[in-house]
Amino acid sequence: MNYRKFGKTGRTVSEVGFGAWAIGGAWGDVSEADARAALHAALDNGTTFIDTADVYGDGRSEKIIADVMKERGGERPFIATKAGRRLDPHVSAGYNKQNLTAFVERSLKNLATDCLDLVQLHCPPTEVFYRPDVFEVMEDMVTDGKIRNYGVSVEKVEEGLKAIEYPGVASVQIIYNIFRQRPSGLFFREAKAKNVGVIVRVPLASGLLTGKMTKDTAFAADDHRAFNRNGEAFDKGETFAGVPFDVALEAVEEIRRLVPENITMAQFALRWILMEEAVGVVIPGAKNAEQAAANAAASDVAPLPSEVIGELRTIYEQRIAPHVHHLW
Repeated sequence: MNYRKFGKTGRTVSEVGFGAWAIGGAWGDVSEADARAALHAALDNGTTFIDTADVYGDGRSEKIIADVMKERGGERPFIATKAGRRLDPHVSAGYNKQNLTAFVERSLKNLATDCLDLVQLHCPPTEVFYRPDVFEVMEDMVTDGKIRNYGVSVEKVEEGLKAIEYPGVASVQIIYNIFRQRPSGLFFREAKAKNVGVIVRVPLASGLLTGKMTKDTAFAADDHRAFNRNGEAFDKGETFAGVPFDVALEAVEEIRRLVPENITMAQFALRWILMEEAVGVVIPGAKNAEQAAANAAASDVAPLPSEVIGELRTIYEQRIAPHVHHLW
């Protein structure tokens, strides 16, 4: 496992982290035993960054993480969580001191700690990024010792660019993968210049970039890949990176020929992300120990040749960009 400095937090973290959405919910059934095994495997393979949220399984993900930390003992990895999506309705006005404080207090309890490493505003309405008072609330929680750092999770490049205008924002979590390449332009340049830690989520486009899906792949009713393809529950960009399923499957077949024989397509897709210096950590999810170990191994994959990077860019521009580039 290789490690990178994580922006202005002063911490160094594994470049491949553990995304803990799948062990919380909305990805089909994942037993608690498998969830624990996946997290243990990631940590055993050098992972030192875990990303979760208070709404993943209504706290299930945070509690499983806390239990595993207790089992293992020793130095805790960097644990990032999120706040805001518990609001109903999820509107800008809900992002106030009373609500955010309550969310943080709940996460402190769930994660069994007295101070959270990082709290991210969880894909709030765009209006929130234009409200300095919200970021002042987060700053006050740092002063009060409830959180060490705060950041944002965004849907759009525009939101990320606005967020890093606030000097206290330590990190931005954003979707970036072979099917969502827009952040590699202006946003990554600005984030790097301002020493902001970039967390990359949805790195495998909800599993599409594992190369294991077909047009006949079935998903459980409680899996967002079944119920959110058109944004029925949350932003559709979170599901298959917003790419129409049939279009993505055709592009995957073009990508397949570029993958070296000694690695999986998932590892290839993760290594592509890690070619970007502005990225602090990529957070693939895992439902079991085998997936978690394979994800961690992507850190040791050889750098991708420039001609392969170019071919992937061409595939994106010709097949994928018309469906996603202008939206996020």
